[in-house]
Amino acid sequence: MKNTETDTAASLAATPAKKRGHEYRITIEEVGIEEEKTLTFMVQDREDMLEIVEKLKQGSGLDANDATRVGVALRLLGPVMMADRKHPLFVNFMPHFRDFMQNIKATVKSTVKK
Repeated sequence: MKNTETDTAASLAATPAKKRGHEYRITIEEVGIEEEKTLTFMVQDREDMLEIVEKLKQGSGLDANDATRVGVALRLLGPVMMADRKHPLFVNFMPHFRDFMQNIKATVKSTVKK
């Protein structure tokens, strides 16, 4: 007789879990001080953050370092704000953020071809 519970568990263990989007490890290092400090955290994003940064580098008109900073910042802040858009910290900023995102997308789209 088969042990279906064991068979099912083995089957599930052999099946890779479906990921939603992309997973990133973000590391920030404070440099130039005697005792350097590091902050590391994980984040999942439905968007390809690295592709967004590349498109911003190509089509935003910002220098590469600033485009990288803007791209990463938007992908870290945007999903948090969208998930909790009625939070008092975000409620007044959301309409402006939406306008900003539409503007940046239109700017990059008009400059960068897929």
